[in-house]
Amino acid sequence: MSTTIDQAFIKQFEREVHEAYQRQGSKLRNTVRTISNVNGSSAVFQKIGKGTASTKSTHGMVPVMNLDHSNVEVTLQDYYAGDWIDRLDELKVNIDERQVIASAGANALGRKTDELIIDSLASASASTIVDGNVGMTKDKILEAFETFGEKDVPDDGQRFCVVGWKQWSELLAIDEFVNADYIGADALPFASITQAKMFLGTIFIPHSGLPVDANDIRSCFWYHKTSVGHAAASDVETDVSWHGDRAAHFVNNMMSQGAGLIDENGIITIDCDETPD
Repeated sequence: MSTTIDQAFIKQFEREVHEAYQRQGSKLRNTVRTISNVNGSSAVFQKIGKGTASTKSTHGMVPVMNLDHSNVEVTLQDYYAGDWIDRLDELKVNIDERQVIASAGANALGRKTDELIIDSLASASASTIVDGNVGMTKDKILEAFETFGEKDVPDDGQRFCVVGWKQWSELLAIDEFVNADYIGADALPFASITQAKMFLGTIFIPHSGLPVDANDIRSCFWYHKTSVGHAAASDVETDVSWHGDRAAHFVNNMMSQGAGLIDENGIITIDCDETPD
């Protein structure tokens, strides 16, 4: 009977960790190219250059585009997040300790997923809009929008802009960002609890994990989905084992993932000053 109960505990815990990771773990994983179920220690993302159309003479050969083919290899790393659940401590607390630890482990792995993606975004150096001693402004947004147009970055609904919470507040002070007269009632940032909205064909997402330097300059990133690749050999897995000498279960959450820069031309870094007034 005890073995059966223990297995039920383990299976329920594994399900709770997986659900928590999917629900409130990574914010950015679905905003980049993703490969799942990778076999091996690395994954390869294909990168193809632009093609050029040409004419041909009657009965002549169709000209070939000679597309530039290259690839980007992403190395996967293993990450762990574990903790103990004391058997008798569970009887002394008025909270579901199992669910608390499941959420904590899933959130830790979710933050690590986002950290990998953000590090890849930060490695791009092709386009940077300097802070100018100000925060997020309409002029910066329009400058980035123009830069994407000049670089022929597709405006296909797969552009994302991840900003800090300070910049999110500054965006909410821009009339064109929040006024239904400009964006329509369906695109109001207060219309849902998802804390993300569409503006200029881009999904804006607030995030607490963006890099900030010693001068309080926060780096925000506007990018196309195809510019960064994320690979996972293993999504969140959970191992729960009983340790009689501790009278406790040890819960180990783990995953194997990596991310890499594919095309820096599809990324614009927007630096914003967060110096207190």
